[in-house]
Amino acid sequence: MLDLRQLRYFVAVAEAEHVGRAAEELHISQSPLSRQIAQLEKNLGLTLFERSQQRIRLTADGRVFLSETRALLRHADRLENLGRRLGRGEEGGLCIGYVSDAMHTGVLPAALRTLQGERPGIHVALYSLDPEEQFVGLRQRSLDIALVPRPPAEDDPDLTAAPLLEDPLLLALPAGHPLADRADITARDLDGQPWIAVEGSGEPAARDGFVADCVASGFTPDIRLSAPEPLTALGLVASGLGLALVQRSMVRGATEGVTVRELPWHRGSVHLWAAWHRVDLRPVVASFRTTVLDGRGPASPAG
Repeated sequence: MLDLRQLRYFVAVAEAEHVGRAAEELHISQSPLSRQIAQLEKNLGLTLFERSQQRIRLTADGRVFLSETRALLRHADRLENLGRRLGRGEEGGLCIGYVSDAMHTGVLPAALRTLQGERPGIHVALYSLDPEEQFVGLRQRSLDIALVPRPPAEDDPDLTAAPLLEDPLLLALPAGHPLADRADITARDLDGQPWIAVEGSGEPAARDGFVADCVASGFTPDIRLSAPEPLTALGLVASGLGLALVQRSMVRGATEGVTVRELPWHRGSVHLWAAWHRVDLRPVVASFRTTVLDGRGPASPAG
């Protein structure tokens, strides 16, 4: 049987890479902490740390164990919180995973507004995670619903999903760019132009996907800068540092210094999906899922 206290000690030591510093953070003595870590390794039959005089580092097995331990402790904390809330006669809370596009497009804020109107006292925990972390969270029940740029595999035995949004990409140019007043912008016009890649989807291969989409459309971008999310990209475009493809929902209002153009020949879009476990444990989860799905639809047109 795993001891949650030992697991918390393990995480503290792994993050500090030093038993003494971890002991200070945990407000315990160093010797008992070392004994607890040694006991955990003995119980598991696993070496978690490589030890030297200066510091200790996780072994390869230790890194895997750390990832799973963090997920387990998050779920344990959530379970304790749920039990306390149920003990007070409340219905519990919701743990929601999301990527940044769920915020930018307004899908998640709109669903949360509806939720707060229907259940004013409900506790909501939001976790900004990449898609794979969210899928793991759903399987381990540390998340109730995930908002991700792609669904789990169709044959996934545990998870299912539904599309929420297809948000077309528009071309954002500096207002003074020679192409800004062009009646029709072709792929050849964009070939070799300085570009800003937007990497806000939570996918490690987002940049590679962007380049592949551009090449498939007939031009090769000269990527000069990368932006973590669309608003940053628009700011860089306004500064004259390059062109960017930004989803329609991000350019509803006027952005000073930026001209936005549609590219009928470019079919790129930002996608958003809701994913959840096939087995619902609580009615509030199913209710919120319905709220999210009811709010799905095409992105608002640019204005």
